Amino acid sequence: MRLLAHSVNDSGVRHGLDDHLRGTAARSGEFGSVFGGGAAAGYLGVVHDVGKGACVWQSKLLAVEVAGGGRVGLDHKRAGALLAQRALPPTLARIVIGHHGGLPDTPTLKDELHAAAGAVEELEATIAAVAELVPEILPDVSPSLPTWLASVPKAELGLAYDLLIRMLFSCVVDADFLDTSAHFDSGAAALPPAPAVPELLRRFEQRRMEKLRARPRNDLSRLRDDVYARTVAAAVLPPGIHRLGVPTGAGKTFAAGGFGLHHAVKWGLRRVVVAVPFISITEQNSAVYRDLLERDGDAAPSLLEHHSAVDLDAAPRGAKLAAENWDSPFVVTTTVRLFESLFSRKPAAMRRLHRLAGAVIVLDEVQALPDPLLMPILSVLRGLCDHYGTTVLLTSATQPEFMAVSGFEGARAVDVIPDPAPLYARLRRVDYEWRLAPQPLLEDIAAEAADLPQALVVVNTTANAATVHRTLAEERPSDLGPALHLSTRMAPRHRRENLAEIGRLLAEGEPVAVVATPLVEAGVDVDFPVVYRAFAPAESLQQAAGRCNREGRLPAPGRVVVFDPCDGGRPNGEPYKQAMQATSENFGPGLADPDDLDALARYYRLRYGRLGDDGLGRRIQDLRARLDYPQVAAEFRMIDDQATSPVAVLMDDDEAQDIVRAAVRALRSPYPCGPQPLRDLQPYTASLPRSAARAAVRAGHAEPVVGDLLLWVSDYHSERGIDLEHPENSEDFTSW
Repeated sequence: MRLLAHSVNDSGVRHGLDDHLRGTAARSGEFGSVFGGGAAAGYLGVVHDVGKGACVWQSKLLAVEVAGGGRVGLDHKRAGALLAQRALPPTLARIVIGHHGGLPDTPTLKDELHAAAGAVEELEATIAAVAELVPEILPDVSPSLPTWLASVPKAELGLAYDLLIRMLFSCVVDADFLDTSAHFDSGAAALPPAPAVPELLRRFEQRRMEKLRARPRNDLSRLRDDVYARTVAAAVLPPGIHRLGVPTGAGKTFAAGGFGLHHAVKWGLRRVVVAVPFISITEQNSAVYRDLLERDGDAAPSLLEHHSAVDLDAAPRGAKLAAENWDSPFVVTTTVRLFESLFSRKPAAMRRLHRLAGAVIVLDEVQALPDPLLMPILSVLRGLCDHYGTTVLLTSATQPEFMAVSGFEGARAVDVIPDPAPLYARLRRVDYEWRLAPQPLLEDIAAEAADLPQALVVVNTTANAATVHRTLAEERPSDLGPALHLSTRMAPRHRRENLAEIGRLLAEGEPVAVVATPLVEAGVDVDFPVVYRAFAPAESLQQAAGRCNREGRLPAPGRVVVFDPCDGGRPNGEPYKQAMQATSENFGPGLADPDDLDALARYYRLRYGRLGDDGLGRRIQDLRARLDYPQVAAEFRMIDDQATSPVAVLMDDDEAQDIVRAAVRALRSPYPCGPQPLRDLQPYTASLPRSAARAAVRAGHAEPVVGDLLLWVSDYHSERGIDLEHPENSEDFTSW
């Protein structure tokens, strides 16, 4: 009887185990070859499912098929783990053991290998049966490991193995998912390849020049040209860690993308991955880059926008196949998704990790990286640059002093523009006004902004944004135009529509007032004469100021009002308090303004110096060195990801509702659906605090879909999205 890997697909064809093992091995080996791990990755791929050759497993698969489908539910990892232990360093056997459930810690690995040794006769029979069909599972020579591993100092070997195992695991699970998906989607036409990176660079430069010719020439446009030229000139520098620090409004989005593509072509790298801290910037940057890179008639998209916050760890296997694997030459994602991939232990999250080898990673707005996690984040980025052919570009208008972070002091980061101070002096366009004592009320600020033709109010929480918007909208005179709202409680499409309307009104000189959370202040291209910013860490104050007089059109400096509301909220946590303390000591009345580069450098050194060498970052590094993958995943939590849950919404649009309902049906189906349903949901997925999300499910406002994704089935506010404080909903959320 032919050994099988999977049951029949829609065409009535079963998946042969020999085909699956070889298909997975070929893909995995190709992925691993980028970083010198092709032989090991290929071997782990060919042995990962050898255990399915057992008679009991084969019988159960056929019984499940006759019963109409379902999971086999029998363990099949130990035979492949036994082979991996014999051919490779035993610690790599955890890749086979965890290829469904996730990378295990070392005690679990030892227990599994001990259990395999106790059942060796049974496992040997399975191995022999599979070897008749796939003899390469019994190699004459052990597969080689990357050559650089031999030169790693002993003290750093644990961290080096941690990252190598993650990369090899990514190769295997992505190859496994792809081969499985190819079987179940056998009737689907093969996707055409996207344009190669050199073609994307040609398009980027062509479209950029077209845009430049259409814009008026002035001092600001000439400065942006200078920034772009200097940044692209630095793309010839060897791969490694680079920094781009330029003021807001200096064309950083174009410059960073240009650097990424020029550098990739120069050094033969495979893709550019742009990671940003807020979904709003993901949407905006994706639109900018898509316009530069894609053309009508393209057979395949050149750009992948991936910011789905859906956790698929607990989802059925079919839904896990929906996870993105970043097989695109240009990816725009969030820092949460990027570092989730690097520090997770689960296949659905880690399958994309190997795509970072031989890539350019542009980390935009790096000042937003969470302080407690900087040590492991910077360590992994350094490892990618040292051993996996990766280049990292750190970009920010408020460039952090990462060299002050413990463990990163010896790293070499090359400044793309070595002396940015003159740029900041030329682009200073605002004056700061401080209202820290006495502390105003939020409604006082709302009432003041309501009487201004054009004003932006940025507060620290979504609840404060809803409160201020409600007051401002009520008090704003009808002849002063609309009061618009921007926060993560709104679906991305809703935010995009509001941003487009804001941009139109500002460009035409029409009145408009906007209330927003910090998502508006990092890279969002708006230009107001007056900006109100609730007191926050210095980089947030400076970023908010970048939305004021951005284009330098005002005859006098723009006005930035920094206020400390007595009834305002702030994020919780000691790191935020430390950042606020460092801000209070360096900025304010009688002190420096937030765009003082020397004061910012002092601020960052003070802030990072208080992190210490015995906190969360050091604990995660120690866990990584011990290869304790479950505990690393438990400890490493990006702030935004920890606090919120994704919620798909049904907007007041029949077509949009049809898209959402179809995507939800596909994700709830037991059959593999690929990544398209999650892509379809991205424009319609807001976020809520997890406590509020749980309350919404209890109150019947939301329903579970898959993983931690919810569907909002209650009213969606036309201005504020999911409005928890609205009278119709407030009783249900009194406890959150």
